[in-house]
Amino acid sequence: MRWIVLLCRLAVGGIFIYASLDKLAHPGPFAAAIDNYRMVPYPLLHPMAHLLPVLEMLMGLGLVLGVLRRGAALIAALLTLVFIVAIASALARGLDISCGCFHTDGGHGVGLDLLFRDVVLLLLCLPPLLKRDGGPELADLLKK
Repeated sequence: MRWIVLLCRLAVGGIFIYASLDKLAHPGPFAAAIDNYRMVPYPLLHPMAHLLPVLEMLMGLGLVLGVLRRGAALIAALLTLVFIVAIASALARGLDISCGCFHTDGGHGVGLDLLFRDVVLLLLCLPPLLKRDGGPELADLLKK
């Protein structure tokens, strides 16, 4: 089970690190992608566009390195749950928008396949969150 937790940690952490890169580089277009969902009040768009990618990067690094692993997994699960709600809401309202997940210049459109992908991501968050033994951590690697 320890290796399953480690693989889940690396997968989820890597996904969130990768997802943060373009958003960190282009906060303006990311704010526009958030606005397309029509769920966030305008005064919160730019603070959210600046803070969310930083949170994704830190949480992803926490999972990959094993630092504060369970807290990072909890944040990953909660963020993924928010993403699932946003995608489901966009689908229910018939919005034809780009998800803004990995690239701010268009990219993947909101659809059922995206919803399914995020449900799988949510499931991958559970082993690092629920299991006490989460595989090697940064401290373990530094000792060697």
